[in-house]
Amino acid sequence: MSPNPLHPRPHRLALAIVGLLPLAPAFAQEAAQTPAEKEAATLDTVEVTAQRKVENIQDVPVSISALDAEKLAVFGSGGNDVRFLSARVPSLNIESSFGRAFPRFYIRGYGNTDFRLNTSQPVSLVYDDVVQENPILKGFPVFDLDRIEVLRGPQGSLFGRNSPAGVVKFESVRPSQEFDGYAKVGYGSDDMWNLEGAVGGGLTDAWSARASVLFQRRDDWVENTGPGENDGYEGYDESAGRVQFLYEGDGFEALFGAHARHLNGTARLFRANIIEPGTNDLVDGFDETRVALDGLNHSELDSKGANARLRWDFGGYKLHSITGYESVETYSRGDIDGSAGPYFTPEIPFASETADGIPEHSQWTQEFRLESDTGTAFDWQAGLFYFKEDYKVESFSYDSLAGGAQDGYERIRQTNDSWAVFAAGTWQLSDAVELRGGLRYTVDEKELAVEDYWNSGFAACVGPTLGILPPPVLCSRADLLAAEGAGGSLSRAPEDKKLSWDLSAVYKLNEDANLYARVATGYRGSSIQAAGAFNRTSVAGPETSTMFEAGVKADLWDKRGRIAFGVFRYEVEDQQLTAVGGAANANILLNADKTIGQGFELDFQAYVLDNLLLTFGSSYNDTEIDDADLRVAGCAACTVTNRPELDPETNQPTGRYYIDGNPLPQAPKWTHNLTARWGIPAGDGAEFFVFTDWAYRSEVNFFLYDSTEFTGKSLLEGGLRVGYTWNYGDYELALFGRNITNEVQVVGGIDFNNLTGFINEPRTLGAEFLWKF
Repeated sequence: MSPNPLHPRPHRLALAIVGLLPLAPAFAQEAAQTPAEKEAATLDTVEVTAQRKVENIQDVPVSISALDAEKLAVFGSGGNDVRFLSARVPSLNIESSFGRAFPRFYIRGYGNTDFRLNTSQPVSLVYDDVVQENPILKGFPVFDLDRIEVLRGPQGSLFGRNSPAGVVKFESVRPSQEFDGYAKVGYGSDDMWNLEGAVGGGLTDAWSARASVLFQRRDDWVENTGPGENDGYEGYDESAGRVQFLYEGDGFEALFGAHARHLNGTARLFRANIIEPGTNDLVDGFDETRVALDGLNHSELDSKGANARLRWDFGGYKLHSITGYESVETYSRGDIDGSAGPYFTPEIPFASETADGIPEHSQWTQEFRLESDTGTAFDWQAGLFYFKEDYKVESFSYDSLAGGAQDGYERIRQTNDSWAVFAAGTWQLSDAVELRGGLRYTVDEKELAVEDYWNSGFAACVGPTLGILPPPVLCSRADLLAAEGAGGSLSRAPEDKKLSWDLSAVYKLNEDANLYARVATGYRGSSIQAAGAFNRTSVAGPETSTMFEAGVKADLWDKRGRIAFGVFRYEVEDQQLTAVGGAANANILLNADKTIGQGFELDFQAYVLDNLLLTFGSSYNDTEIDDADLRVAGCAACTVTNRPELDPETNQPTGRYYIDGNPLPQAPKWTHNLTARWGIPAGDGAEFFVFTDWAYRSEVNFFLYDSTEFTGKSLLEGGLRVGYTWNYGDYELALFGRNITNEVQVVGGIDFNNLTGFINEPRTLGAEFLWKF
């Protein structure tokens, strides 16, 4: 099947999507009623915990979007993983070179493309009040959630380090005394199954519980025509579960939770030479359902965790204790060269088959937070936070020409200990003016050591003068120690001490509209990249962001509509960047002097008719690297458009390029999203409905340098759901489609030897039945 790319220009997209409304309108929030019973539809109040307490989203002086359970269920109906959130709210992008296992989050164009398993990200993910630090933990499946909140901009005061770009908060449905639950079964193309359910209720007068489960699977939909062991690719089976117990006593509440995940499938599928040289088009005749590989492709993952959230109510004060434990084990192996040869040609210069895994991991977190609730003009919260992480990462290389025999290995150990003290306050200065502020002081200690290393394959050791020794050379830990220079240390142990703060104000125009302004800072701790076959150990120092934003939030037309609009500008000092690939196969950390981002965000929703709800979001993000001397290695087989560095003696290009003025990688300037559902009452609590949703992002750079081939085209993906509900929403039967236009685009690449890339998820068609009880 050949691709059918769509590339609407940003300024035309809104009109194009609105034109679809007669075909598939808006998203309903209540069951159908008879004409005699029906009242004018209004929007429910959206409550969020962006400031660590429950508030109306319209009153919080932060740029926030919230996705409720109904929308999440629709977006995930094709068995999709957390990446389905990408572009579903303004300024959010998510991508992965590991597939379902390792999502990378970007907010306002600010993120981290580093693919190593010990990396950190400037977007923090918090699941049920517990931070998920390792990037593998961030891919936990989306099911039985009350809502997801996306907080844009630095959140360094209340959420701490590694949140200078923002926070994505997942809130599970809590247990209650009322017996309820649901069961859902979906089936689709490529033998896709999506099974999901939950049940909960009271156990005693004080205790209640809730259990939730998920199972998803899909057959391989890409055929392997090469000699590799895999017959096909892109299949998976995944299961996850969560159990919660809630105790509600007199002045005391305790919520205990445990969860686990298992994933088994193929790793991200790399495809050699799929980009037409001199363009960013797919090559003529590209067939997304076929590939030829000779290496092994496999991915497996197991994670588990538990938490205890305790709250004591002392009248005017509440004490919170949040204890969390997380652990993950994973292994992913792929044929990185993306082909079955013939090797040592201009198209496939060499074979590359690698794997990475985490054999041991543990993360412990503890927070104590005291919150006032005195009913006076001033309220505050203050607390202590402790974080401890200890894990090992293994990296493997294999010789595809020798039947996949292992020819390299490295094991590192990284520990991270951090503690913080924080405080925040809210002062109601007058009926119309509210001021907020917060401070957080963090101490962050990290240590990385190379425990074992050897390599006897194509990749040679780094020589003492940073030159590459000619193969074949046996590389060992001793060789790396020698290459490290005086002392021969393969360990690094940076320590950071940072003060983060924020200050905001809300001005109440009237009962329905607020103006707000905010200035905030955040930081990400130092990162370490271990020495290996092609590079020495590199360390990137901490980065610090400062952001200014202002906006308006308003309810419209007697709460039939709602709007939030804001503008922002941020600067990141010493931003950590990862230079990967290139002709030298580099993988090093860098600090840019400064990066700048600016733009706006719009969130709008309204009942156009009583049975027609429209939501629309849009964002503009203009990012720029501001460092006149920063250079990175360019690709081996693409057209780099940046200014080349010249050797001062020979005046010949060195293979490196200046990236000053470039946008950040994976940072689209435009994102747009729309949902629409039209409900047609059928009497006696029944309803026919049509739902559509669309998400658009403009083109992106895959790497730090600008190049013709590794510029990802704009991407527009749509969904459609047609169904029937009865018994006032207790039952639903629907047909669905995800990526209904079958958009096929390159969404990432590997640049070290050829025009290798990977593509977005395929179209999925299916049916789903839902029972709520």
